[in-house]
Amino acid sequence: MSTEAYDHASKVEQNAGAYQLEQVRTAGGHVADRGQPAMPVVHRNFANPAPLGLLSFATGIFLISILGVHARGIQTPNILVGVIMFFGGICQFIAGIMEFIAGNSFGATVFPSYAAFNFSYAMIFIPGTGIMAAYTDPNTGELTPDFNNALGMFAWAWFILTVIFTIAAMRSSWILFLTLFFLDIELLLLAVGYMLSSSSILIAGNSVGFLVALCSYWAGCAGLYSGGLTPFEIPTFAMHKAD
Repeated sequence: MSTEAYDHASKVEQNAGAYQLEQVRTAGGHVADRGQPAMPVVHRNFANPAPLGLLSFATGIFLISILGVHARGIQTPNILVGVIMFFGGICQFIAGIMEFIAGNSFGATVFPSYAAFNFSYAMIFIPGTGIMAAYTDPNTGELTPDFNNALGMFAWAWFILTVIFTIAAMRSSWILFLTLFFLDIELLLLAVGYMLSSSSILIAGNSVGFLVALCSYWAGCAGLYSGGLTPFEIPTFAMHKAD
């Protein structure tokens, strides 16, 4: 065999070997385990779940706040049930599961937690749960004072949890940190307002909720618009610089 023919054969063999090596990994960079030949191996890169979680959280908080300040004189908040269950609840829970897969402990903890908050808050206004019925005087049909105290305890529990999340976000970005910081203030005011049965404090707390929603919308849009999806990007102002 001539030298040229030998070199050509070597290159063909090397290319074939490289091609075979490429086949052991899928397009997403995962090992192509073909232990179950009946199942197709189609692993792909996953999208960033944070925008879904942040935008669904922002929408739920905005709706709770706008009804909490009784905009347009609305006193009955039942219209928020569907939104905070399906968008604020299910979508945030899905985002949290995706954060588990992505290996992000913070997102995997925060998103399912506030999904549970939305579900539990919505269930208060669903007649079938019997929650409001348990705090209703059967003789007058009016809510008893225990109802506000119970809501105050509910808000205190979530205030404590949100403080924990706020501390965990201290090395993320200012926008995310401020989202949780303003949520701390909102929940604190709501807890105090419910336990004192003060409508003015409750309105103040729900008003702070608009700042929470604004920051969460900001953070969600920043993630959604990144990666060249739009001709511009929204800054989130990192709280620390990479080493």
